[in-house]
Order: sequence, then C-alpha cells, then structure tokens
Amino acid sequence: MNDEHWMRLALNEAQEAYARGDWPTGAVLVQGGKLLARGQNRQVSQGDPTLHAEPDALRQAFAAHGPAAAQGATLYCTMEPCPMCAGALQLAGVTTLVLALRHATLRRSDLGDYSVERFCALTGRAMALRGGVLEADYLALRLRWGGDQVHHS
Repeated sequence: MNDEHWMRLALNEAQEAYARGDWPTGAVLVQGGKLLARGQNRQVSQGDPTLHAEPDALRQAFAAHGPAAAQGATLYCTMEPCPMCAGALQLAGVTTLVLALRHATLRRSDLGDYSVERFCALTGRAMALRGGVLEADYLALRLRWGGDQVHHS
C-alpha cells in the first residue's frame, strides 16, 4: 500500500462530503499499514465550524482504538490542515502528514501566510510532510466546490 492508495481513500471521503453539501475534504489515519479511521468535513451539514475531516478521523480512531491510537500514525488528507487541525494532529501524536493540496496552491487569502510548516515551527513540534499526492484529482473536486457556491471559510 502506497501514498496514492491511502490518498484515494481520503479522496473518496471528500467526495462523500461534497455530495452531502459539505466542504470536500477527507482524511484517513493509518498506523503500521492499517487503516485506523476515516474522516470527512461535516461543518455545513452539522452547523459546527470545528467539524473538519482531520478531527473527525481522530475521533473515530480514538473511539475504535483508544486515546493513544494516533501516536506515531500517518494522516492522509486531501487539504492542508488549518491551524486548528494542525494543533489537534500534534496533540494526538500524528507524526507524518501526507497531503494532496496546499492552501498556497489555491492562493487562499483567508489564512494569511499560514502553512503547516510555519505552524510546526511556531509550536516547536515537527511532523514529516509529503505533498502533492493525487493533487490534480483533488484540485478538480475542490474547484468544482468553489464554482458551485460562494464560501467564506
């Protein structure tokens, strides 16, 4: 199983979120080559701005495998985690992050000059990072979302 395999699962989660009317973001948490949990953005459908894909996956992992489930795990996420999610991943013990798309690629202005690397430098907690996995596939979905409706978050 390689990065593309796991990112394809995250992309499937993003597509489900999109079909439901939520931000099309998906995540999967992997430990030792085994899938621990899947997550989706649910902030629109649930009316809660904290219900992003990364914490959704963490909650699922903790419920199924206990509070230490994410220690040393890898999170595959279709979108670069926001500061809230990056903090949650650090607190949970995720050590590797694999991304499809970065905020800078979308030229997002709502996050200033934020990047997950800057967040890690600020907090003094490093995470290994790999990016660009299935980027074109996810970018097409994300741009479809952007074209369907106007969003500010």
